[in-house]
Amino acid sequence: MIKVREDAFRYYFFFMQERMKLFWNKYSGESIYPVTDDVITQHRFTNVYRATDRVSQYLIKDLIYSSEHDLDAESLLLNVLIFKVFNRVDTWNKIISKCGYFDANNFNPSKASKILSQEIKEGPIFNAAYIMTASSDKYRYLDRKHERWLAMIDKEIIKPGVLRKILGANSMEEVYNLLYQCTFIGPFLAYQYTIDFNYSSAIDFDENSFVMAGIGAQRGIKKCFIDLDGYSYEDAIRYTQENILSYRNRYGYEFRGLFNRDPTLIDLQNCFCETDKILRVRIPDLSEGNKRIKQKYKVDNSKIDFFFPPKWQLLK
Repeated sequence: MIKVREDAFRYYFFFMQERMKLFWNKYSGESIYPVTDDVITQHRFTNVYRATDRVSQYLIKDLIYSSEHDLDAESLLLNVLIFKVFNRVDTWNKIISKCGYFDANNFNPSKASKILSQEIKEGPIFNAAYIMTASSDKYRYLDRKHERWLAMIDKEIIKPGVLRKILGANSMEEVYNLLYQCTFIGPFLAYQYTIDFNYSSAIDFDENSFVMAGIGAQRGIKKCFIDLDGYSYEDAIRYTQENILSYRNRYGYEFRGLFNRDPTLIDLQNCFCETDKILRVRIPDLSEGNKRIKQKYKVDNSKIDFFFPPKWQLLK
């Protein structure tokens, strides 16, 4: 039987309540203070809903559903993938301003690599949110990380027809497995990219049909559960979803969701990662690797005109 660690698990629901308070205050243009705990206002935490983060919003609104360009389904997925590899809006804008959107039928990795080799002189081109490895004997002939990633996409995704296979996939897990077989794409990235693809209309799977716990979420789960009784980290996330209302009521926390959309498995997975951060401060004896929250919260007052996949049918 799964056993929770009550004093830690309550912080999971505390995070969801307080982070959504902050989100709604910013959404309505109100001050973020003093609605929430100082840990959340002093340090950087993702939103409860992954799709509400700034980079995800850019991806959804300005890339996937933008009316400024017309891409076939394979090319759309290719552009989503390359955007997410770097995960930086400024990097993406520099690429497309010089070479335009990518065509899956005529992809030239060397052209984009040359542009990025110049841009890297001005500063980082990868977002530090994800650890992007590029170690492989297969691509050792290329010096830079971005060159290896673009070459891998060409050789292992475009040319073997992986994008076409993704479009014909029968499940989210199948999409995940197609990505996971590629060099440099581990389980965490394969899952994240699957979710990003699924924001589009090119594929359409239930976000509650598959989940993969990342390293940060695994740390949070280890802290929140005393015993998983042989169940997986993914089972722990599903357990949380199935019992979310009873635990929220037990701990006395409220939650104002994203219009008519409940948090899905990807959101709950992310919340375990963020709970791990809070517990580094609130219950430091529950050590699972990292001992402090590294990134400080910086207020960004620029307004986001939120846009979500139309297929979600949100009732704003």
